Amino acid sequence: MVNGVLAKLIGNYKKTALVLGFLSALAFAPTYAFYLFVASFCLAFKIADNLDSYKKICAFSYWFGFAYFISGFYWIGNALLVDIVSFGWLYPIALFCIGGFFGLFMIPSFAVWQYFKHCSVWSKIFAFACVWVLLEWVRSFIFTGFPWNLLGTAFAFSDTILQMASISGTYGLSFLALIVTGCFYAFLNGRKKSAVAVLCLLISFTVMFGMWRINGYQNTDSDIVVRLVQPSIPQNMKWNRKALEDNFFEYVNLSAQNGLNNVDFVVWGETALPFDIKHNYEYQEVIKKAVPTNGYLLTGVVRFDVTGGVYRPYNSMYVIDDKSNVVNFYDKNHLVPFGEYIPFRKYLPYWIRPIANSVAEFATGEKFKNITLENYQPFGALICYEIIFPDEVINRKNKPEWLVVLTNDGWYGKSSGPYQHLVATRLRAVEEGITIVRSANSGISAVIDPLGRILNQIPLHKKAYSDIKLPEQKTLYTTYANGGKKIFFSAILLILLFLLIQRRVVYYRKYKIPVDTKAI
Repeated sequence: MVNGVLAKLIGNYKKTALVLGFLSALAFAPTYAFYLFVASFCLAFKIADNLDSYKKICAFSYWFGFAYFISGFYWIGNALLVDIVSFGWLYPIALFCIGGFFGLFMIPSFAVWQYFKHCSVWSKIFAFACVWVLLEWVRSFIFTGFPWNLLGTAFAFSDTILQMASISGTYGLSFLALIVTGCFYAFLNGRKKSAVAVLCLLISFTVMFGMWRINGYQNTDSDIVVRLVQPSIPQNMKWNRKALEDNFFEYVNLSAQNGLNNVDFVVWGETALPFDIKHNYEYQEVIKKAVPTNGYLLTGVVRFDVTGGVYRPYNSMYVIDDKSNVVNFYDKNHLVPFGEYIPFRKYLPYWIRPIANSVAEFATGEKFKNITLENYQPFGALICYEIIFPDEVINRKNKPEWLVVLTNDGWYGKSSGPYQHLVATRLRAVEEGITIVRSANSGISAVIDPLGRILNQIPLHKKAYSDIKLPEQKTLYTTYANGGKKIFFSAILLILLFLLIQRRVVYYRKYKIPVDTKAI
């Protein structure tokens, strides 16, 4: 019966690939159904073993990846529904483009599986995992990069497991997830002793290391208090001209609640300030109510600057003191393609404009800028999806004490997007060993310690403010931030090289062709 079912699945391998792809992506937040990922990939490996050509394996892997990435990234299309009259018709096209492009990233891993088809189970598993993480790295920079939902983020259900990211980064967790999955596949294919041994070794080391790191952290509060403000303004009202002032007063009123004078920093979300207060005395007086005495307001704003006679807008963060003076700022460096600027715009029709920007195309700011204020240690700043990029969040040679991230996940409604965005923030905290303060207009606002643990949060779409003390120990040393990435990827390349040499030896022995040892 089992063989009959498997035969049917193999006979309809393209449809099977779509189903398995959709199911496996449920491993990510907020469902964390990692068992579905393991089951889906074990079955995918079994089907791959029974496909007899690269043409079939490429088709299977492409449709698997098509469904996997649509299931994981579907929420991107929700941004088109905010202005449904102008962009709603693009929603199905966006989904097919997402699956169509990112599905290509699944092909090389399964092609390598086919290449090692006649080698041992472990050779196939490790080769697949090596190519997978290399492609995740490529995905982090190709076409400006989109390293969303790196497989390692599926472990965010466990603070203990996440600590491995301090050594090998999220890429290392991705490798771990695939080897763990491979253990189950190896067990089902007769390698029971080795599968159990490898699985126990991996789990034991990961858990013991995580517990050691967590237990060694000094879990005490500092004197610095931040007030997160999340008004949860619907995205279709955020830039409504009639609602701009009401939105502004909503932020001010939430910020001015009891206990404000005990706060050091009030933190608003991305573009929370709908206009530049530097030229409006009335708004300067109003905003004073939201700033603690001798403290500061950190707020997102569309900042305008004239450079060389050119009027340029920036997606920025203002640092405003209790006299409503703008004492510092940060301009977003890594902009969203088609959201904040149009790549190759001069070659495209005039009517094409940024989907997420009602003002104009944004200019880029200074990367890794630290904010220095009197009586406070330097901190870094990022805006929105800048936080999803490993290795691009802080200057490691001039490391800030903590990091503030201003965002707005209101574009994506009640979807998995805001939860996955928060998980990416937690992984950056672990990789860099740094405290992160995350404030969202609508999303999930939170303070995250250097171990990636959420100290306090405001749930998705809840209108609220929350006062949280930053930890006394705001930063930690991590191997990943001090050369660990180079060591990890060097090891991946060495493993892959070893497997390629081994495969060649197996091939020559199978067909009884003398091995030219000088060639290998």
